[in-house]
Amino acid sequence: MDFAYDAKTQDLIGQMEAFMDEVIYPAEPTAHEQIQAAIKDDTWSPPAILKDLQAEAKKRGLWNFFLPGDQGAGLTNLQYAPLAEITGRSIQLAPAAVNCAAPDTGNMEVLHMFGTPEQKKQWLEPLLAGEIRSSFAMTEPKVASSDATNIETAIVKDGDDYVINGRKWWITGAMNPDAKIFIVMGKTDPSADRHRQQSMILVERDTPGFDIERGMHVFGYNDRDHGGHAEISFTDVRVPASNLIGAEGEGFAIAQARLGPGRIHHCMRSLGIAERAVEMMSKRALDRVAFGKPIADQGVVRDWIAESRVRIEQLRLLVLKTAWLMDTAGNRGAHTEIQAIKIATPQTVEWILDKAIQVHGAGGLSQDFPLAEWFAGIRTLRFADGPDEVHKNSLARAELKKHA
Repeated sequence: MDFAYDAKTQDLIGQMEAFMDEVIYPAEPTAHEQIQAAIKDDTWSPPAILKDLQAEAKKRGLWNFFLPGDQGAGLTNLQYAPLAEITGRSIQLAPAAVNCAAPDTGNMEVLHMFGTPEQKKQWLEPLLAGEIRSSFAMTEPKVASSDATNIETAIVKDGDDYVINGRKWWITGAMNPDAKIFIVMGKTDPSADRHRQQSMILVERDTPGFDIERGMHVFGYNDRDHGGHAEISFTDVRVPASNLIGAEGEGFAIAQARLGPGRIHHCMRSLGIAERAVEMMSKRALDRVAFGKPIADQGVVRDWIAESRVRIEQLRLLVLKTAWLMDTAGNRGAHTEIQAIKIATPQTVEWILDKAIQVHGAGGLSQDFPLAEWFAGIRTLRFADGPDEVHKNSLARAELKKHA
């Protein structure tokens, strides 16, 4: 058992850390100002500086790490893991700067695995080049979308077209005007087996009948840096039949193939958030004096810092084991571990952020530090790609089977 990264990964880690130090961290104040200006002007474009960051990332060859094979960087999940963690340290900027941001990564994987040559040419290539963004429209307001078979949006064949009617919400990135293409999940055959009713189809942003109703807020934050979360309506939206991804009835299976890598990518990036939060907590504790001594001398604060380090190390080992299993046994072979990290990561990082906020006092709740916004984002992960309770139920069912 070897706990060291291979030479290629170590080299990329060094390159990414240099990119963060030389490019990303210095850009954070400017990006923050541009995001605040966008809020004031009620626009949803990403910070303008992002284009410069992407150009520099391309120049350095730090691009599309997430996608294996010729179209991506050719990395394994295990090689990608520490790089994704590094990008998580500046979650609003770095993932998008190296074209490894959700939901685009999952959408590119879907098109890579299931798209037709024409779909890849029209949509995957510009996504891989960072020329456009995308969204994935599955969750709905009127049904419990933790059970994807509940989805009601109708996708009905009409000659050479499909006609879509329904409503979606919490569609990440949809407010971004650069999100030109949407992968929409709906029902093509409500009478089929419950896991064969759903299909996925591509819908362009400017298609008649496609309407962005509103942007959703998370604890008052609106994630303008990557395009927010939207509620969308589809009213007699007509698209060519060639926009269908795969065959009718394959939507549920495609969704499952998409969500496995998506879950671990979230967990990888979240480790970076946790690491930076511990750094901020430690520096704040050393700098602030209360009752005649640094906060760092308080036993309860030292307990939080020590506990944070233990939890991060535990979590990283579980994430890396999962990445290794996905590489060696496939996503299905890593199913239990994927569920485990999806349960453990948001709760662990949420706990660490809570302690970091506490050490920062009232400042930790404010816009002067990124901790509260990170907390809001991490809290969403206990719903995104399936709520905790669904994963726990499935994990427990598999465990019970071993002893039945």
